[in-house]
Amino acid sequence: MPSFSTVLSAVAPGSFQSELGCPGDWDPGCLRSWLQDPDGDGVYGFTTTALPAGSYETKVALNESWDENYGAGGLPGGANLAFVVPAACTEVTFSYVAATHVLTVAVGGVAPGNLGLAQAHWVTRDLVAWRVGAAPGTAYRLHADPAGALALSDDGVSGGVAWDLALEPGGLPAEVLARFPHLAGFAALRLPADAVAAARDLLRGELAVSASLAGQRLDATALQLPGVLDDLSAYAGALGPTFSKGVPSLRVWAPTARSVTLHLFDGPGDGAAETIVPMAADGLTGTWAVTGRPSWRGRFYLYEVEVFVRGEDRVVRNLVTDPYSLGLSMNSRRSQLVDLADPALAPPGWHALQKPALGAPTDIVLYELHVRDFSAADPTVPAWLKGSYLAFARQDSAGMKHLRRLAQAGISHVHLLPAFDFATVDEDRSTWQAPACALASFPPDSPEQQACVGAARGADPYNWGYDPLHYTVPEGSYSLLPDGAARTWEFRAMVQGLARAGLRVVMDVVYNHTNASGQADRAVLDRIVPGYYHRLNGDGVVETSTCCQNTASEHRMMEKLMVDSVVTWARAYKVDGFRFDLMGHHMKSNMLAVRAALDALTPARDGVDGKAIYLYGEGWNFGEVADGARGVNATQLAMAGTGIGTFTDRLRD
Repeated sequence: MPSFSTVLSAVAPGSFQSELGCPGDWDPGCLRSWLQDPDGDGVYGFTTTALPAGSYETKVALNESWDENYGAGGLPGGANLAFVVPAACTEVTFSYVAATHVLTVAVGGVAPGNLGLAQAHWVTRDLVAWRVGAAPGTAYRLHADPAGALALSDDGVSGGVAWDLALEPGGLPAEVLARFPHLAGFAALRLPADAVAAARDLLRGELAVSASLAGQRLDATALQLPGVLDDLSAYAGALGPTFSKGVPSLRVWAPTARSVTLHLFDGPGDGAAETIVPMAADGLTGTWAVTGRPSWRGRFYLYEVEVFVRGEDRVVRNLVTDPYSLGLSMNSRRSQLVDLADPALAPPGWHALQKPALGAPTDIVLYELHVRDFSAADPTVPAWLKGSYLAFARQDSAGMKHLRRLAQAGISHVHLLPAFDFATVDEDRSTWQAPACALASFPPDSPEQQACVGAARGADPYNWGYDPLHYTVPEGSYSLLPDGAARTWEFRAMVQGLARAGLRVVMDVVYNHTNASGQADRAVLDRIVPGYYHRLNGDGVVETSTCCQNTASEHRMMEKLMVDSVVTWARAYKVDGFRFDLMGHHMKSNMLAVRAALDALTPARDGVDGKAIYLYGEGWNFGEVADGARGVNATQLAMAGTGIGTFTDRLRD
């Protein structure tokens, strides 16, 4: 006899029922989504074309109550089953097999499964996590194809090579859930030894998992990969350009790449001579490296990365700048081989620079300032210097006299709005346009000011800069010579000028998101390691709760990028503090790692006292990381006792 209760009625309650005319959603007593079995074969069904386009969830409830209900894979009280209706009037069919309690939802006549989504997670070298049912007899498989030719089939996934996965009865281990708390309740699927041995090669192609029962596909999806990449290929060494006795080397982390080639240019422009140099792979660390010649110093470069991109479902070749760039050409078109220890990049007196004394963090008084706004309208600054780093080096300007008076009145730090390389201002000053009107000539309540400013938007030089492109290079629109390393010299001259006025410098840093992701022109990280550096939702789509493309600093190499970048600003640019934009979107562990790395800097070895560098940020608790959903996030309460400050919304409100 089958081991299930007598089915007096079966209903598919869900988030769509109100669209069918029910009083509300998730109502097991509303028979608008009644599953019927007119031929008595034990398969209950319901079909509708009434759902608007959108994403929905459902499960099965028996006998018009929640007392007995079944979720994904036929599990009692199991997870909701998600489905997507692409357009209005699409036929959606619900099928419930009483013998197994498995519910499937076919949209447009297609059985469950979508390789365009990534709803499973390869979390360690031998474990996959997937919110999928565990009905007796279900077969789970891992599928891989280097050419990206996987396709859905009636019984699962066709193409490539497949391995059987074993369902772990105990679920995901505690150490995995500690790293990925949002995967609680997911099934744990164990890879066989030969698949584990081949993992590094498999990660260079298309990947999917499937679940089938009695030859019928229950579900199939692509994989999210950050967990296994951290497990197999996390790298602790130096990345980007480094110099040893004048000889440059380059190293980039690209563990899923099939090849990485260096394109070396004699100059920043399109007509510059180009040399193509192969890079050598380190299979264990996922890095690619090349050692050059002293004559490479100052040359510009790009990486050509051959890599499979899930969103494109194919292998692409990306020409992309270095995430660890220390120098850039105008508008960030190419990276530059810059040695930050080069004496030519240090203004006179830089190495002997003394910062104003600071007794304790509680003595800090901050003055927020925008680099361009500081001098853009200052009549005492020459036109060619307005809006630049070097305006801070003119001690006789009205702006610098004002800052000196503020320092004498007790201001200790200037907090500079983002001054790293950002995406939205054209760095070619010759293209800039100003509003073509006299703004002050309009009445205060007139809409004309907005219209006039709006007409120049996109061609003017103004932006707050919260749209990162390269985290560790000074922004070029504030530089007089943005094509290359001059911007390093100019930024240092700004820091020096502020110190001479009695002020320390805080940088506003924005590691919580990037300007773009995927294959977008202004995406850097995702075009080297697709799907790794950004935080993904349950379907494998980049989260955007910060307004933009959220980064995932809970992943080890994103944390490393953040830590290495902060240390570079502190050591090479003598920055005295860092204000973290939306700090609550980072993990507490990330911030403690930054703190520890700074604390290790000493005046004797590094030229700065890292322990004197102050950290603070916006500890807001919202979005997909709220309440520790991705790990203990760096919110106000979580950071108590760390010595890292947070803004207080109580005082603000």
